Amino acid sequence: MSSKMKLIGSLTSPFVRKVRLVAAEKYIEYEFVVDVPWDEGTHVPDFNPLGKVPVWVQEDGKSLYDSRVIVEYLDNISPAGHVLPKEPRPRIVVRRWEALADGVCDAAALVHLEKKRPPAQQNADWMRRQMDKVRAGLKCMSDDLGQQTWCTGEIFCLADIALGCALGYLEFRFPDIDWRRDHPNLSEVYDRLMQRPTFRDTAPVG
Repeated sequence: MSSKMKLIGSLTSPFVRKVRLVAAEKYIEYEFVVDVPWDEGTHVPDFNPLGKVPVWVQEDGKSLYDSRVIVEYLDNISPAGHVLPKEPRPRIVVRRWEALADGVCDAAALVHLEKKRPPAQQNADWMRRQMDKVRAGLKCMSDDLGQQTWCTGEIFCLADIALGCALGYLEFRFPDIDWRRDHPNLSEVYDRLMQRPTFRDTAPVG
């Protein structure tokens, strides 16, 4: 793969991490440009009109945005280690896992941003509702996982990548949430994921 392709994103975003993981698992070469959308002087809006990361810049200069779109693209351009099943039914199961994990990340990220506001402007009830989504999402993923080795059974795929990104983000931003105690099966999968060099190399920092 050409190194002309670029990924624009931060070192803390679970969605950027998801893209980095898929690219690494599929041995896709690219340039990683660290750019935080909230920083003054950010160039993210130059590549994504929504001002959000991740952004994948193709060889022709055209941008792709939204992690789900980008990972679909990456899975198609390289034959190595497909992370999405080709068959419709197993594929939608993986996509459901991804949507659930992404939803947990969305809710948690909103709380993190709300906490950055002055205390007098923070909406405690709204943050509580978001954290309820996080806890409900974790329980659903734990129930669906059961005692399986990976999210969909015995095969590592995008579902596990998305789950790992969500759990890693919670461990990074919300150490007070004891999801390991509440859901030991999720803890086991995350520890298994962190044995992979790709996960260790992309752990959130900042």
